[in-house]
Amino acid sequence: MADYFKERDKETTIRLLGIREDLPEFCDEFFVGIEPQTTALTRLNYAYDLRIFFDYLVKRVSYFKLKKDSKDIELRDLERITLTHLEAFIEYLSYYEFDGKEFSNGERGKARKISTVRTFFKYFYNKDKLSQNIASKVKVPKQHEKDIIRLESREIDKILDAAEESTSMSNHQRKILLNTRARDVAILTLLLGTGIRVSECVGLNLTDIDFDVNGFTVTRKGGNRAILYFGEEVREALLYYIDGERKALISRSEKLRIEDKDALFLSLQIKRISVRAVENLVKKYAQIAAPLKKISPHKLRSTYGTNLYRATGDIYMVADVLGHRDVNTTKKHYAAITEDRRKSAAKAVTLRNNED
Repeated sequence: MADYFKERDKETTIRLLGIREDLPEFCDEFFVGIEPQTTALTRLNYAYDLRIFFDYLVKRVSYFKLKKDSKDIELRDLERITLTHLEAFIEYLSYYEFDGKEFSNGERGKARKISTVRTFFKYFYNKDKLSQNIASKVKVPKQHEKDIIRLESREIDKILDAAEESTSMSNHQRKILLNTRARDVAILTLLLGTGIRVSECVGLNLTDIDFDVNGFTVTRKGGNRAILYFGEEVREALLYYIDGERKALISRSEKLRIEDKDALFLSLQIKRISVRAVENLVKKYAQIAAPLKKISPHKLRSTYGTNLYRATGDIYMVADVLGHRDVNTTKKHYAAITEDRRKSAAKAVTLRNNED
């Protein structure tokens, strides 16, 4: 696994250990038990969700209000939780306060948190440490399908032009762009031309790229490595950046950290560019190209997936290239495009020959 991903997992694990300090002691057994089947990031999200759940119990459920804080809750206390308590937890998630801050959740946020609670109860029930799995009876909030937001062809042209020409930008933004133009164009071209995730983009090293075959190796979710390929537009954008801005940036700096030495995309601080930085640059250029759309790196991934499916009609190819483990995930996101193909089919066959 690339160094970036090892460091990311290390930092995630450290944060996870910190959150676990705020949870009841018996939760350690849960995290140890699920470790072989989950990623560090998944376990961290579970920890965040459980912290909110136990905080809810001591604030809102009479029996648990007798506890000084959530750390005093014992495993046997979970037998006191009823279906009504869990349903009230879903309502509670609409708006609540934690650690002096206000939070709210929509359908997806509520669904994720109650899913965590269900996984938690199921684990201890299967270990015969709970007499019943009351959480299995709670219904996950219904989630309405969100519209797939993507860039159309003219918008793709405009977002790349915005990065290349610094149109509609302030003088300060143009000054910064003088040192990042090639990098930004390379990132946008790579995301639009391969559909990789933002974390996969940030984690790329120079040694991951083979220009002899126009291929590169990415680290997928879960740490699996996969070889993908890119076209000439991506090749040209990458080489222009690598041989130009990147080389110049390194040559005039002595601050390059050893762990960032092989990083493909660097910040002006001579460090591996962060996920947040990529999200911000995509947002910046997208506001110029498609001001009415909320475009993120994931929307560029959707754009690529849409274009690939329209070009090939092969949903299994799209699933493989995007790294979806289940093709149904791909179908859910791109099935709507099938309507375009059906409309085309309606015009493809004519019944009468109108020629005189």
